Amino acid sequence: MIKAQHLAVIAIRRVLSGKNLTEVLQEIWQSNLPLSHQQQGAIQDLSYGVLRYYGQLNALLNLLLDNTLQDLKLRYLLLVSLYQLQYSKAPSYAIVDHAVSTARILSNKRGAPGLVNAVLRNFIRNSSALCEQVSSDIGKYSHPQWWINKLRKQYPNHYKTILNASNQHPAMTLRVNVRKIGVKAYQEMLEEHGIKADLIWDAALKLAQPLPIEKLPGFKDGLMSIQDAGAQLAAPLLDVHEGMHVLDACAAPGGKSTHLMELAQIKLTALDSNAQRLKRVAENFERLGNEPHRLVCGDALYPSEWWDGQAFDRILADVPCSASGVVSRHPDIKWLRRQTDLSLFASNQENILNALWKILKREGKLLYITCSIFHEENLILIKEFLKSHQDARLLPLSHSDMVNGQLLPSSLHDGFFYALLCKT
Repeated sequence: MIKAQHLAVIAIRRVLSGKNLTEVLQEIWQSNLPLSHQQQGAIQDLSYGVLRYYGQLNALLNLLLDNTLQDLKLRYLLLVSLYQLQYSKAPSYAIVDHAVSTARILSNKRGAPGLVNAVLRNFIRNSSALCEQVSSDIGKYSHPQWWINKLRKQYPNHYKTILNASNQHPAMTLRVNVRKIGVKAYQEMLEEHGIKADLIWDAALKLAQPLPIEKLPGFKDGLMSIQDAGAQLAAPLLDVHEGMHVLDACAAPGGKSTHLMELAQIKLTALDSNAQRLKRVAENFERLGNEPHRLVCGDALYPSEWWDGQAFDRILADVPCSASGVVSRHPDIKWLRRQTDLSLFASNQENILNALWKILKREGKLLYITCSIFHEENLILIKEFLKSHQDARLLPLSHSDMVNGQLLPSSLHDGFFYALLCKT
């Protein structure tokens, strides 16, 4: 546990200085070889956990400290330990003892171990009273204040539900490859392996308990893929039919592209600007036994650099965004984003949409997608696009969980926005 606490402190410090958590953890795995799968899992749990509940943990720590703690390493160690005391099943005495030992490694100050010991034991004695004293929005919802304010304004009746859902552990959902096996048949196959899964909709099965991929029957044979239930709505909404010329404009890692190929025999161009990420698309196609018409490394903003001149019947545009709808999977996002980022994302999204619109056939359809819950990237942007494009018509989307194309985060799925546009 000492090593896990130590490396989690390093991870949290790097993230809160502006780095992506996934990349930070990969760097830690590489620079601390060998780490067992159990150690990696512990470090990951501590890092994700602290960032998920950072607002609350920080508020509790401020109540426990008489003065501001300048030593960031010790501060983050205390946050890690508070997360363990509040949310893990480890014995409290072990957490405290290990934290004291970790403090000796992290700090050369003589009083550091004693401070850590005193703060944590104070929390153990008074945890209930201290939790009741946390009254700030940031402390209650563990999101930045600007984020909370924006959701309160844009979703006055739902903002608390959204914030709470974003702080939960995400569901692990499978997408059954219906070209190879029926949904019910695969569900029965899971049951034969002692794995419980419930149907959410269509081909989406939510596992009762997350599992390593290698324990899922038929994964290597392409019987299923891992994909959030909300993301699984994209391919059906695009309304593809046999023989259509289709573009997935921001394809990596390939979940939506492969889903499109499972729904109909189409001529698919899978485009992504990142060559490394495009390799993952190719790997997913290979595993599932499908081949796209074209696999292209290029930027959706500049079709002239990669487009062959043949207009598309359908375009799927899952554009770069704030990712505010997938915070349960990436809790670092809420602490790394700034309110000013939204206008930058919206500007880029508008430019991509304008560029792709030019290569869509008349009577063709374009599905605009973000994994954002902010109106600036969604409703507002689409309204402005419709005003400036007389040849664009917004088609209705019929789904019980959507309101105006917005799917809000829940225990079953992430948050997504969908707008289906027809070119008249």
